[in-house]
Amino acid sequence: MLQIPFSDATIAPGTVISWSLLTKQSPHDGENLEPASAKSASFNQDKHHSSSEATRSTNDGIASSIAVTFEITGRLDTAALESALLLLVRRHEVLRCEFQRLAGDLSCTALAPESISLEAEEVGHFHSGEDLHTHLDKTFKSVDTLSWPLFLMGAVVRKTSSTVYLCFDHIVCDGLSMPVVANELQTVYAALTTCRSPELPFAGSYLTFGDDQRRRYASLRPDDGRLAYWKDFIRGNDGFFPRFPFDLGVTKDTLYPLVNRSLPLLDADRTADLAAGARAAGGSVFTAVLAAAATAQHRFGGPGVYRGLLPVSERTEGPAPWQHSIGWFVNTMPIEFQVGEMGTMGSVDGGGADHAATIARARAAYGELQRHVGIPFVRAWELLDPESFSRHQWPFPVNFFSYIDFRRTPGGDQHPLWNPMLHVWAARGNGISHWFHRTATGLHVNLLHVDTPQAHDISDALHHELVQVLLEIAGHRNTVPRSIPRPSRETAAAVMT
Repeated sequence: MLQIPFSDATIAPGTVISWSLLTKQSPHDGENLEPASAKSASFNQDKHHSSSEATRSTNDGIASSIAVTFEITGRLDTAALESALLLLVRRHEVLRCEFQRLAGDLSCTALAPESISLEAEEVGHFHSGEDLHTHLDKTFKSVDTLSWPLFLMGAVVRKTSSTVYLCFDHIVCDGLSMPVVANELQTVYAALTTCRSPELPFAGSYLTFGDDQRRRYASLRPDDGRLAYWKDFIRGNDGFFPRFPFDLGVTKDTLYPLVNRSLPLLDADRTADLAAGARAAGGSVFTAVLAAAATAQHRFGGPGVYRGLLPVSERTEGPAPWQHSIGWFVNTMPIEFQVGEMGTMGSVDGGGADHAATIARARAAYGELQRHVGIPFVRAWELLDPESFSRHQWPFPVNFFSYIDFRRTPGGDQHPLWNPMLHVWAARGNGISHWFHRTATGLHVNLLHVDTPQAHDISDALHHELVQVLLEIAGHRNTVPRSIPRPSRETAAAVMT
């Protein structure tokens, strides 16, 4: 699964069919709700929802979505796809939920599965990819945190292949939910088109997860010993948020339009070499990329101690398995470690960074982070930095690093056939974020940054430096980076047939 801006997606033209959620009665009608289904929304959901409410009438409206597209080969069985989509909605409570704020608390209530049905509409035939893209882009941006339903779905149908699309408001899902969606729909569709009963693993409810999290940490106070890791970080960082170490040309209390870019880092062979180099230093591709990002910033004039925020999956927490669930199972944690000095892996520039030492420190820092990962980021923010918590966005550009190996997600071995794409979108922001990800084709990064001249220059320079560091760890320090071919929809379809 490749994470790219939707503007970079290549979808062949065809006939668009969309499916709308219908209920027997209004979502706000109590007769239509599951018994005792009202739960407290998660900390992530509450903060996201309150920010959307507060900025709705301003020019800095908070809006973000996550979309997935993937391919089905052959003539589409529309009825089978509709049944697969309906099962997806009925199976995952978070897709049937509505939010209401009562006495300051955001409640989340699920509609009963049997109350949900789908209505298909043939939107029309699009003769050009440009017109199709314009339509889908506008459609995706219509998803609204404060309006039900909180996602949309459809397909672009052609004679010998179809592209399925779903777009979700961030309040109901995270990036790792998108492989779950693609895998589940492909699995159910394949079963139904061959007259088999679909077999799916258990998927716990995110509503249960979020409600339990709220109950466990509602009584947390600033003097609680469980906040020691955050407090230690704050002392070293001189603040709650780790600042991005370079000037992006932004002014305080201002949000900017964002540039969404996807760039290749290493092809599959060199990513394998990176993995070998990381293992030799006692690390992994994840810790090697994290160490490389820290080293690239240091070479560019950044500090010798890397401080950043990392999203960490919560899908392994608790007694219920969440690996096949849809929801916002993400905590955000701070990390800090020193960029290594000259050592066993050789001098790499005038600063003489030792990659082995940096990888080892990144690995140790992440291990320490994992020991404290239970404390929800939003709750820590509220307790330890209440002044900035009143804001509806992070106070300044933050050093943000994310990494996912999509090959290890549900259905990851089928991604070369399904050609799934993940599309993250946000309307406005004040900084820069990096989402590193590994696929069968290699190592990539999707980044969102403010649309300022400084941000363009800095992101380009850091990207060049980062590729050089990754090549050095992979044992290719004197080579020129090669571009990584991105499979088009047509190429993927040809491979599958």
